[in-house]
Amino acid sequence: MIQTRNKIDPNFNSASMSDLVFLLLIFFMLTSTLISPNAIKVLLPKSTSGQTMAKQNVTVSIDTNYQFFVENQPTPETELAQTIANYLVNVKDATIKLHTDKTVPVQYVVTVIDAVNKINASTGQKHKVILATEAVK
Repeated sequence: MIQTRNKIDPNFNSASMSDLVFLLLIFFMLTSTLISPNAIKVLLPKSTSGQTMAKQNVTVSIDTNYQFFVENQPTPETELAQTIANYLVNVKDATIKLHTDKTVPVQYVVTVIDAVNKINASTGQKHKVILATEAVK
């Protein structure tokens, strides 16, 4: 009787595949932390409270020159409510994330809150504003 030396092994070794998956996971975790969430540079106020992050639908920024930006688009103060409302069409109970430099007077923050309250009053929605802060380590 003749025996063959080359036998086919029906088992699959997945060790190299799991190594590849872990390497890709680490790569994407590292690269996602390098992405800046907004292009407008502001020095955020610091907060020691636990960070609870709601899903934001619109991002509003106020830079050191007291200019308003809705989704990185310059917006005059007089058109702030209308511009935010355009982003919130068909969105129920949205969250507006406010990025503002810590040197910006509180009146500009109140202007954004008033604009959202005006939208809420006209549409009957309950949109809310959250202030982005930098975590203290």
